Amino acid sequence: MLSISWESDRARTAFTLITATTQYVALPLRAVGLSILVDGSVSRQANEALLGVAIIVGLTAVSRLSAWTSFNLRMRLRENTQLFLDTRLMELIAGIPSVEHHESPAHLDAMEQLRAGRPYLANPFNPLSWTLASGVQTVMIMLLLAHVELLLALLPLFGVPAAKGTAEAERQWIRAVDSRAHENRALRYLMHVATDASSAKEVRLYDLGSELVERRRDVFREGEIQRVVLAKQRVTWMALGWLVFSTAYGVALVWAVGAATSGRITVGALALVVTLGAQMNAQLATLALNVAWLARAIHALNRLVWLEDYASDARAAVVPKDPVSPPEHLKQGIVLDSVGFTYPGGNRRILEDVNLVLPAGSIIALVGENGSGKSTLVKLLTRMYEPTSGQVLVDGVALTSMPVNAWRHHISAGIQDFGRYEFLARQTVGVGDVLVDPDDAAVKAALARASAPDLVSQLPSGLDSQLGVSFGGCDLSTGQWQKLALARAMMRPAPLLLILDEPTASLDAASEHATFERFTSAARAVASTKGAITLLISHRFSTVRMADLIVVLSGGRIVEKGSHSELMEAGGSYAALYRVQATFYR
Repeated sequence: MLSISWESDRARTAFTLITATTQYVALPLRAVGLSILVDGSVSRQANEALLGVAIIVGLTAVSRLSAWTSFNLRMRLRENTQLFLDTRLMELIAGIPSVEHHESPAHLDAMEQLRAGRPYLANPFNPLSWTLASGVQTVMIMLLLAHVELLLALLPLFGVPAAKGTAEAERQWIRAVDSRAHENRALRYLMHVATDASSAKEVRLYDLGSELVERRRDVFREGEIQRVVLAKQRVTWMALGWLVFSTAYGVALVWAVGAATSGRITVGALALVVTLGAQMNAQLATLALNVAWLARAIHALNRLVWLEDYASDARAAVVPKDPVSPPEHLKQGIVLDSVGFTYPGGNRRILEDVNLVLPAGSIIALVGENGSGKSTLVKLLTRMYEPTSGQVLVDGVALTSMPVNAWRHHISAGIQDFGRYEFLARQTVGVGDVLVDPDDAAVKAALARASAPDLVSQLPSGLDSQLGVSFGGCDLSTGQWQKLALARAMMRPAPLLLILDEPTASLDAASEHATFERFTSAARAVASTKGAITLLISHRFSTVRMADLIVVLSGGRIVEKGSHSELMEAGGSYAALYRVQATFYR
């Protein structure tokens, strides 16, 4: 917590601690001024009384100034800390080599816990500094009470049950929040579905509004029962704790009044005990809140530490012992040797004993029904996951021997679930290769390779058009967004492996065929110089027939492979599916 605040803003971290402590220490010292004022008034010593006034006025000014300064410092420190932590979270999550944390329910629940604790991550030093300041103030009160009577110094200790009860209630609350991370995700998801533009049409078409609201209420009600029970327990704990302190405070006041009337202590000392006791009462309430705040902040930081450890382990798991640089051009190709894969936490084999050679300089097409394993195979080739069994070889070298980012710099992909980046048009395409300046020449060349050279003329300000209605830009059709995604994949003009996973699903059959013909022509040109491989995935068999090798997957296994003519002659599942599709385009 100290490290995060210190790295965010060192000066404000230091001054926040100083001002918070000064603000709290000034309060019990002001009670000393009140004691001097009372004793001076009783003994008719004007100078003594005026000294008390001066102490009260001076410390009040110090307390107010410290509070005002502390508030302004904390607000700026909060902003800087939030920027620091948001940047850190972006770097951590984007730097994880795999996508398991986006697809595993357990990891999604952990991320939900981190998201729920984000307000407490905004400035984790605040609860730490305030709790420390509260502790300093408590020690000051104990010392001042001990000066009146040694046993009175024990008074603050009677506030321990209240603080302990609050801490225990917070622990139970945090455990409850963690246990309902899945339900909290469901609440957020239902809210998203009801309000997001991506589902807006269906929500209205099927009149889903009231249904989504009712489902969200049902999920909320389940958690509300537990929250009410915990709230009752919390009130009980705190009530018992305050009863203990109030009893002790009452006893201390009775003793102080008796001591003052018998002359054992001065009236000023009585005023000091009354004032410090009242301060202690208020301070214990503040301390209880600080303890609760601190507990939640620590829990949120534990979630952040979990993410850092997970990210570190994920990166370390793919670091090769003896790294080998990817080849600049392929000579043999890519081989999948007895590759099998099961998603973490799953029990169903998605790929089983896949043996496949992708020859250098070839165009390969993967076909198969939904769920046959095509996209999973792509995830293994791009190293979003590692094979559960077997290995992938590139020119005879294990893919795991190559640094992940180094390999990814040699590949490119146009994928079905592409991102709709609401940037300037040139940036939306340019992020396909962040090492290249997205100037007109580079972006237009990528659009041309994606068979979308005319797209620029359709935008109001050409490549400098803001895309997406979220930022007041122009909206695009799904087909236009997909063309931009294809152009993004073409920003690297000569990758060793180009993957086109249903990249034209939003285009009509004729446009898709024309686009693939252009891809095929460009791919053969790159293949002749770099041995590059192009991997096509499409449900339209009229498109994949132009591939050198067609691989048919079913149930995670290769059931057929060969050229279009070979597979048609064999009369297997490919030939049957091709004839069925062909009838729809006659």
